[in-house]
Amino acid sequence: MFGNIKPVTKNLLILNVILYLLALFFESQKGIDLADYLGGHYFGTPLFQPYQMVTHFFMHGGFWHIFMNMYVLVVFGSFLESLWGPKRFFYVYVASALGAFLLYSGVGFFQIMELKSTINNPEALAALNGLLKEAGRNITDGDLIQLAQRYGVEPGAQFNAYVQYAVKSVIPMVGASGAIFGLMAAFAILFPNTELQLLFPPIPIKAKYLIGGYFVLELYLSFQDGKGDHVAHLAHVGGAVVGAIIVLIWRKKGQNFY
Repeated sequence: MFGNIKPVTKNLLILNVILYLLALFFESQKGIDLADYLGGHYFGTPLFQPYQMVTHFFMHGGFWHIFMNMYVLVVFGSFLESLWGPKRFFYVYVASALGAFLLYSGVGFFQIMELKSTINNPEALAALNGLLKEAGRNITDGDLIQLAQRYGVEPGAQFNAYVQYAVKSVIPMVGASGAIFGLMAAFAILFPNTELQLLFPPIPIKAKYLIGGYFVLELYLSFQDGKGDHVAHLAHVGGAVVGAIIVLIWRKKGQNFY
């Protein structure tokens, strides 16, 4: 099976697995979480770096996260790469991943700006930014309380905004899910009536219903602001939208490639 995977799909698979193993090594041997540096942080936060727009979709949050993403990559990736060719396939993959990040982080940027406005204390915010750059996700509740008291952050709405700003700053977006959703959306538009076999339960469902239903679910969950599940649903939506738009543009130009 591995020998039948198309070259770009195979290289993406290998690169994701290598970086996942490298992240495990750094965390276990060096105590360094690469996701803090290579994961995608919101625009407007002290931990954001431009390179994260690319590196975030090679980081993953655990075994099942990378396993499911790579499984879907192999299933849809090889087929679409054989259909489009390696250059077009790579373009859709990267464009979907970037689109996912831009939508997710763009919406997050406005949330960050609102929190800054609520804090309305430049000295306290500057002190917190400095601590976030130094400690990252190792920042503690005690650190936040101490800073808030030192710089006159008032209890209530102002302090809550202070805490939320810290939380949103340190938790990165990771994973290739945005790119994967772009591929799935493209497939559903090109081959809507193709039946896909589910693993659980083992029943066939047409692509337009399975992938379309999954997209609607992610859209709904994105409005719940990820309550408790720590999943970037909005990024999934962004990736799917970009993948769909590219395919629709190609179709309008008469470029179905099959």
